Parts: sequence; C-alpha cells; structure tokens
Amino acid sequence: MHNQLLTPEVILLSPTALAPPTLPATPRHADGTLVDRYGRHVTYLRLSITDRCDFRCRYCMAEEMTFLPRAQVLTLEECLRIANAFVDLGVTKVRVTGGEPLVRHNAIWLLEQLARLPGLLELVMTTNGSQLDRFAPALRDAGVKRINISLDTLRADRFREITRVGDLSKVLRGLDAAQAAGFQRLKINTVMMRGSNDDELIDLVEFVVGRGIDIAFIEEMPLGDIGHARQVFGSEEALVRLQTRFVLLPSTETTGGPARYWRIPDTSTRVGFISPHSHNFCASCNRVRITARGELYPCLGNNHAVALLPLLRAHRTDDAPLRAAIVRSMGIKAQAHDFSNQMDAPQVVRFMSMTGG
Repeated sequence: MHNQLLTPEVILLSPTALAPPTLPATPRHADGTLVDRYGRHVTYLRLSITDRCDFRCRYCMAEEMTFLPRAQVLTLEECLRIANAFVDLGVTKVRVTGGEPLVRHNAIWLLEQLARLPGLLELVMTTNGSQLDRFAPALRDAGVKRINISLDTLRADRFREITRVGDLSKVLRGLDAAQAAGFQRLKINTVMMRGSNDDELIDLVEFVVGRGIDIAFIEEMPLGDIGHARQVFGSEEALVRLQTRFVLLPSTETTGGPARYWRIPDTSTRVGFISPHSHNFCASCNRVRITARGELYPCLGNNHAVALLPLLRAHRTDDAPLRAAIVRSMGIKAQAHDFSNQMDAPQVVRFMSMTGG
C-alpha cells in the first residue's frame, strides 16, 4: 500500500531569519496584508477540505492509497477558521479543493459560511465533476462563483484508464447540471500527457467552444511517486498544434491564477495554458495552499510547510496564534520551484491529492 501520511518539513520561523542575499523592490501594501520576502502579495488561498477522492487519476495519486484518519483531518469548522484568518489578512479569493471536495460530508455548509466572509470577493471550486449532477444547484445557491472541472479526455475508455475507476458519462452529466444551474464561467482543466491524451487537444477545444466554456491546458507536475515515468507535453507544442485548427489571439485577461489566456474569435471561449515547466510563473505567485491535514504550503513545489492544526486545537477560541503563524509563513515562501529538474526523481514526495488540486 502507498502511504500518504508523510511528514512535511514543518518550519516556524520569523521572516527576518530567512532574508535572501538580494531582494526585488517591495511594493507597498496595507498593514496586515500578506507579503512575502520577495515582495509578492498573497491574495489567493487554495483550501483542501479532504484528501479523499472517488477517482484515482494516475498523475495525481497511486492506485492504492492510504488516506488520513479522520482525527488528522481539519474539521469543517477549522477550515472556516483558517479561511477567515486569511481573509482578515487580505486574501480575497478562496478556492476549495480536495481530493474531491464534494465527497466531504456537509461541504455545502462550509461553502455557505465561506461565501459570507466579509472581504471575500471570490469563492470558487475545483472538482472532478463526479458529484456535480447532485450538487450543482446547491453550489450556486451557496455562493460559489466559478467551477473548474478536471477533464483530461473525451473518450470513455481512455477516461477509465486515466482515472482508473471513473465514469465519463457521469462527469458530462455533472457539466450539464452546472450549466443548467447558471454557472457562467465554467472551465475545464486538462493535464497534458504525451502519448496519452495529446492527440485530443483539438477535440477538447472544439468541445468547450460548443458549450461556450473555457479550458486550461496544464503541464504535468512531478508530485509524488506515481509508479510510472511522466512525459511532459509542453504548452508551446500544444499552442502550435491548436493553431493548426483555431485562430488564437493572446489576451491579457486573468482569473487570478497562473493561466495565460488566448481568445478564439467569434466565440466566448478562452484557452489557457498553465506552464510550470516551460514558462515558470513564480515571479507573480499570489497563492498559498492548505492541505486537508492543516499544513500551510507557501509553495506547491517545495517541501517547507507550517503546521496549523496543532495551533487550532491548542487555541480553540483564540485565532491570534493562527494569524501570527500565517504571517510568519511568508518568510518560507520559496522564490521559485524547479519542476524541470524533478521529472525523473521528484523532490516533492507528497501526492497532488494530498496537497490539494
């Protein structure tokens, strides 16, 4: 069995203890906001509410997983406390992730509470789509503004191969339900895998154009030992291939994340590329992640983390220690990841499902 209960390199340091040899010019920000030692302003929290998933996507986790015992997972109330602390410190966007967030019991209650946080401008979610046919209207009513749906292929047999257990028709019904519920800016997330789904890029864009939704193509990231070699398919190659079929116009639009977007004329579709290998986007990183175990990872491609769960449970009615730890975590946010040199021997041993999608 592959065991996911890995211990991160937990650090609690003051920012001044980690001053780099040279720093870029630091922009001015209001007191109480989160600014790292490279001057980047953190305004975006990705909050994982479960490490469990009803799929076993082969780029995300091992086929056989040992998930966290319930006592080691944040309660929904603890998730809310963390999000509230971040919003108080200037975060304006929260993305709820997993695992698959909609397999978490009472997830809708948490989303309703998050949507009410004063100062939060955007509550969004990433899902594999398997539960959307049940929950899409409730998500809309709860206050979720946008949904990203992971979808790597339009072929049922290939979908089963990639997810190991998934049913494509169920995800497509979920997409139908999300559109029927009135979500305006749905987006498909597709991890590009050479020799696996790179022959479907044009088909996937035609699919989203037909539905009037967006798509983001993602270069595969080297997170965890997944039991097979990764073959990265890069954004530049994908763009060239798509341009054989579509006119793609560069756009300055952003959704607050790392994707660079292109527009297809006479459609409402945006085509995005997330390129951690070929076009490192670390200089503009505005994100941190909270795992289902309450670890704060300032950088996806780094093993340094701050353990928040012990603080939450030691100070159940006082969030001051929590806020202080969050502020201190800015001191360990790495300047950049180095995924390009980790493909054969990943330095980040935790699975993507553990960190949060």
